Amino acid sequence: MSVSGPILVTGATGFIGQYVVEALLQRNLPVIASSVHAEKARTMPWFERVRYIPFNLGHADPAADLYQLLGSPARMIHLSWEGLPNYKAAFHLDTNLPRQQLLLENLVRHGLRELTVTGTCFEYGMQEGALREDMETLPANPYALAKDQLRRYLESLTTQWPLSLKWVRLFYMYGQGQNPNSLLSQLDRALANGETVFNMSGGEQVRDFLPVEKVAEYLVRITLQERVTGIINCCSGAPVTVNQLVADHLRQKNKTILLNRGYYPYPDYEPMRFWGDNTKLKTILNNE
Repeated sequence: MSVSGPILVTGATGFIGQYVVEALLQRNLPVIASSVHAEKARTMPWFERVRYIPFNLGHADPAADLYQLLGSPARMIHLSWEGLPNYKAAFHLDTNLPRQQLLLENLVRHGLRELTVTGTCFEYGMQEGALREDMETLPANPYALAKDQLRRYLESLTTQWPLSLKWVRLFYMYGQGQNPNSLLSQLDRALANGETVFNMSGGEQVRDFLPVEKVAEYLVRITLQERVTGIINCCSGAPVTVNQLVADHLRQKNKTILLNRGYYPYPDYEPMRFWGDNTKLKTILNNE
């Protein structure tokens, strides 16, 4: 489909954002990249191919026209969210949520009409099995609560303004640039350091994993189409144990290490067995 103007990506220097910008550029689309980390942005391979606008949400003037300030985009992929991976911090509700509401309402009020925002599988709470978009949300930590409340707030804006909203619930992802404290990052570090033992959880938890490049591709394809809106799971639809993820990663790298399973307890903010139902996503991918 044709795009009538630039696409704004917030959080462009983040783990997902840097891949989303690249995926848009591969389609020869005009990109406005924004983040709070201007120096990091200059190190990105795409920096000279985008219009970069540094933006600190904590310093935003609510009286300003933030839509114009951020380049008057035709579409927006909103990835920016502070304070992760500390899901239990009150900051998400006390600080992040009102900032996000201020920014997005300001943009919509001043002219934004196509908005894609990333949510989280944690909005489903402690429910197990295949999670569908039409299921009740039962967020059980401050991060998930804040995301759930932001989604409801944005849905209310669609009744006041001609806004097309796509709320993309992300599941688990991995790849280069991931948080250094994530499982595979720690495993790679142990391998690089020549360690013989790797401490991990029991590994029996079942999750839904996608490489970050695929997440970025799906986000772009979701954003560019207009047939499907509302809540959309961004996931593989394939349940995989953490043990299997680790085994596949070691096999891919042709490495071995003794896995000390059970060293860490299972997280108490997520259920043991859950994955995404990707029926809605496949509708988009198949009809593109």
